[in-house]
Amino acid sequence: MTPAKVLRNATVVNTSVEGGYDFERNVTLILKDGEIKAIVDDQGLIEALSDSPIEAEIDCQGRIVTPGLIDCHSHLIYGGNRIDEFNARMAGATYAEIALGGGGIKQTVEMTRSASFDDLYEGAKARMKTMASYGLTTLEIKSGYGLEFETEKKMLSVARKLDGYLGITITSTYLGAHSIPKEFEGDAGGYLDQILNHDLPEMIALGLCDAVDIFCESIAFDTLATKQLLGAAKSLGVGVKAHAEQLTSTDGTAVVVDLGGLSVDHLEYISDESIAKLANSKTVAVVLPGAYYFLREKKAPPVDKLIKNKIPIAIATDHNPGTSPLYSLLLAMNMSAVLFGLTPSYALRSTTKNAAMALGFRDRGEIAPGLRGDLAIWDLEDPNELTYQIGGSPLWGRVANGEIYVQHRF
Repeated sequence: MTPAKVLRNATVVNTSVEGGYDFERNVTLILKDGEIKAIVDDQGLIEALSDSPIEAEIDCQGRIVTPGLIDCHSHLIYGGNRIDEFNARMAGATYAEIALGGGGIKQTVEMTRSASFDDLYEGAKARMKTMASYGLTTLEIKSGYGLEFETEKKMLSVARKLDGYLGITITSTYLGAHSIPKEFEGDAGGYLDQILNHDLPEMIALGLCDAVDIFCESIAFDTLATKQLLGAAKSLGVGVKAHAEQLTSTDGTAVVVDLGGLSVDHLEYISDESIAKLANSKTVAVVLPGAYYFLREKKAPPVDKLIKNKIPIAIATDHNPGTSPLYSLLLAMNMSAVLFGLTPSYALRSTTKNAAMALGFRDRGEIAPGLRGDLAIWDLEDPNELTYQIGGSPLWGRVANGEIYVQHRF
């Protein structure tokens, strides 16, 4: 008989309710084989466990239990930092000016290329440990700081090795088209050909990526390149997404939607036409308040229009060394409320159910029998506090893939 893990006296928060929360109080969650087996009251517990011994039992003492948080956009693997760039921006330089001057992504590329596999692994592992302390159970990690095959492969191999650390699911995204490397300066088409003819099919053949991304922007790749790369990735059987409309309106959103993409991310400059197209698709809009805040941007993504058009919005940290060195999804939720106007209940939905959709998962992001055993236990009475508080973490414990991790044991 498969042993079960039991969470008693839980207050379960339903993140599927439009415009608010629904609660189930004083319930017991039964976990088996990494999944939520049942949600019962005390009377139903004996029957539900009739064929299973109890391996572990936790008394939640009425604490709030939500789905585990999902970070659907991060650049967690990199070498070095970009403190000098931060200082330059504080002195008045813009993101585009820094990038055109050889800084930005290209600076991190140099440091990542020179970093060993072990250095990248240990650095990312430490960052994951911090993220876990804020309730994380699923994390997307992009490559994109290699811009040549061997380093991109090294990054994605690190991501694969990180999968399962502290129970966290890692989904890997190939972002070779993050910028144009120095070897192809002035020859974006030549670099794209290198990706299309060698790097992309090799990464997929090696089983190193679950999706492909591209930076569709005036300082990176245009919509034609975006269509070529993502179309090729789609034909090879992986999901597609794009950094789009961050600095200018590029219509990258339309390309992703036409290909049935998972998500379009950033969206500060998305047009009304692209919003209308997005509304008639299953593509998720991902907003990244950390980058908006850190870059001191003035134009916020039009979340009011996205909500009005019933477009699902996800929130992510966009953790990276240059424009969003943010670890906490809770702080990202607070930023999305204060800076973008999302309600606390929508912010939680954006880091659970909607974030799962942005990664193509249908087995997590909600609490229901048959779904993956990914949960967060919070030392709170009101789930609005998850978005209200700034800086701390009320996390009491996590359940990831059915394994129980108590916060003070991290």
